[in-house]
Amino acid sequence: MAGRLNGKIALISGGSTGMGGASSRLFAAEGAKVGVVDKNEEAGQAVVEEIRRAGGTAVFAKADVSRADEVNAAVDLVTRELGTVNVLFNHAGTIIIKDFLECTLEEWNWLFAVNVTSMFHMTKAVLPGMLKAGKGAIVCTSSISAVAATPREVLYNMSKGACHMFAQSIAVEYRDKGIRCNTVCPGFVATPHGLREVKELSALGVDMSEPAIAAQQGRLCEPEEVARAALFLASDEASFINGAHLFVDNCFTAV
Repeated sequence: MAGRLNGKIALISGGSTGMGGASSRLFAAEGAKVGVVDKNEEAGQAVVEEIRRAGGTAVFAKADVSRADEVNAAVDLVTRELGTVNVLFNHAGTIIIKDFLECTLEEWNWLFAVNVTSMFHMTKAVLPGMLKAGKGAIVCTSSISAVAATPREVLYNMSKGACHMFAQSIAVEYRDKGIRCNTVCPGFVATPHGLREVKELSALGVDMSEPAIAAQQGRLCEPEEVARAALFLASDEASFINGAHLFVDNCFTAV
């Protein structure tokens, strides 16, 4: 049975755990050769070994994606091992949860470096190869937080708003050169990151009880559900979808 990413070379930042890990496994199962880029070397090597045991092809490259030199080295490694990247999933990200007046400039700079500047570095590193080939698909992980602000998450909300515009801008600039760029926008997800977010927001007085989550989005999203949305956007099935935001939130942003 043909996979939806047969013949593709996919690079996934933050591809070791959670939604990123689910995407690494799914993209490989759908036929892609997968480069996993993450600073968590142990988890990254583990997901690569899991992919290989299942008959797929994957390599791990350790990098702090906020640093251009480490990103460039990681992309060079993946390109040498697998070939020129034609699918990029800009997934790596983190969060700061605290009252705005307690946030520091250092925290602002760090969060934007991981959530936004990383997309600049990763995209700049792989885009020349895509342009030379005349085709490429880029998916960026944004969030419901780009359009629906959550209290105690001002820095995070702002960073995801930037992710939205980054993807749209890349799409508009490079559409006529065969490049597609879209975002996948999860709601609250049952990953270590997502569960920590729920716990820390609750501790700061935000209602994150099961009834509250049920009212907002029915239940917590599973990481595999986000991975399947990213897979669609990365595949040729989404050939006429460009500059779009795909919300994986079960109506959170629809009400």
